[in-house]
Amino acid sequence: MPDSGEIRQVQASHGVDSQVRVFGVPPADKASPAEIVDGFLEAMTSDDPMLDTARKYLTEDAAKNWKPGSAVTVLSAGLDRYPVPGEKEPDQPRWKVTGKKLATVDERSAYQPETGGGRYEEYLQLVQVNKQWRIATPPSSLVLSESDFQRIYKPVNKYYFAGGTLVADPVYVRQRSDPESRMDPTTQTVQSLLAGPSKWLGPVVTSSFPSGTALRDGTKSLSYDGQNTLRVPLNAKADNVAHPQCQRMAAQLLYTVKDLTASRLDRVELLLSDGKSSLCSVTGGAAAAIANRVPSPDHQYYVDKDSRLVRMTLDVTSEDQQHQAKPEPAPGPLSTATAFKVGSAAVSYDEKRAAVVSQDGRGLYVVNLTTAGPMPASVLSSAAGKLTAPSWDALGDLWIADTDPQNAALWRVPGGTGTPQKVEVAGLGSGRISALKASSDGVRIALLVEKDGSRKNLFIGRVERPESKADASAVSVRELRPGAPQMAEVTAMSWAPRGRLLVVGRESGGVMQARYMLADGSMVAAGLPGAAGLSAIAASEDESKPVVAFSEDGIVWLPPGAQWRTAAAGGRAPVYPG
Repeated sequence: MPDSGEIRQVQASHGVDSQVRVFGVPPADKASPAEIVDGFLEAMTSDDPMLDTARKYLTEDAAKNWKPGSAVTVLSAGLDRYPVPGEKEPDQPRWKVTGKKLATVDERSAYQPETGGGRYEEYLQLVQVNKQWRIATPPSSLVLSESDFQRIYKPVNKYYFAGGTLVADPVYVRQRSDPESRMDPTTQTVQSLLAGPSKWLGPVVTSSFPSGTALRDGTKSLSYDGQNTLRVPLNAKADNVAHPQCQRMAAQLLYTVKDLTASRLDRVELLLSDGKSSLCSVTGGAAAAIANRVPSPDHQYYVDKDSRLVRMTLDVTSEDQQHQAKPEPAPGPLSTATAFKVGSAAVSYDEKRAAVVSQDGRGLYVVNLTTAGPMPASVLSSAAGKLTAPSWDALGDLWIADTDPQNAALWRVPGGTGTPQKVEVAGLGSGRISALKASSDGVRIALLVEKDGSRKNLFIGRVERPESKADASAVSVRELRPGAPQMAEVTAMSWAPRGRLLVVGRESGGVMQARYMLADGSMVAAGLPGAAGLSAIAASEDESKPVVAFSEDGIVWLPPGAQWRTAAAGGRAPVYPG
């Protein structure tokens, strides 16, 4: 670094897009069929506004009718392409393109991981047009390698209501203007929100927007004014909604766009179909009340070296040194029942009750943390196996699995006090649940599943509840899908802010690491630094709270923007409320 010399002011340039842009090369004159196929596949990955260069490789009719934006096929690597042997008509050659399918992105922008290592296979028919080779049958969807997909698309969350709680629905939109709609990323995301939830989440969430609601015709870009307000003009379908419904609509929009942009967003205003008159508006504070999210936790909990449930407060708001409060026994019956040994525990979101599993794994007990008294009777027992660590959802229901080889099952305790009900898990087959974590919104559950004593894999299930409370026993878990398909083994997981999962596991041939995953099974680039050796992990919905984990050093915690620190030399099974 220089330590002398004059000081000169440097004017920073504005609006510079540092992301790499890729543009295709148009077909050369009299290019061979192989050159046409290669050029077209490369041009599909370009940032051309309308994929104009890729269309130049097609016949006139094919270029006019090709709509690749309706779906995306994501391959784990690039495409293999070769001419089909034995073609009888050399003047109309066909090329076969193949690859290993990683995922698809459907017409609602939802990411669907491929199960079973599916193969992608399609044929490109070439014909001669004015003595130039052109493709007459392009792929039905955009076909991209994983690296190209991550360069062109970005993950965002849309938000819908489950009961009175906003739920994140992850989708992917283009980093820049969409080739077909010409909408910028913010507008693409809003349009996707208005189109409705993904097919997987749709059965358990609702949208406050009336059916058919869309952006006002001609809306391609949404922008902020000087007061950090986003104004969104809607079509006539929304002109006559009542004010409370409009407020819920605006809350959905505010949370969706707030997740998308780094810019500060203080207010969302919905406009009538005339594009000028206000329908309603909502501020961040009002939207938070409507969203009904879980409260920020007051404590973190873990099981200490004496097998007691203890809690501690970690204050990470101070500028210089995060303050660690001394651990204290959890209040209530657990503080006086010294003979009772805790194996694992979960604390309700209001921190008034704790569900604890005995050290031998045989019994589940629900204790009150606000009043003293004797230990209650067990709520659920395992005859010949062990119970997993329990988990609460924001509705107050308690979830736990029994690993009894003869009676393995997922159980739900309604309200934490009702009669335990066995929950059907569609698609589980011979798999055995070895760990679980219910999402705070109550519509998803993460399951670590072990088959035939093999490695544990992560699956996400949709929790479906009957409309009638009288039929509460019909709660079921449906449509299991891979939660971390890129990982060969998962050893621990926790729900994290904005509908993500924090997963400890390893890729094939790799080392153990902790990474954030979206609930759709796609991987978010962010990982935790120095996370080797973790065997349990817990994150809070409040992003200002540290990640807490169990390692060979005991209970450790990672505040935002800091490094791992030891919170308690002895202890295990760290949890936040939930």
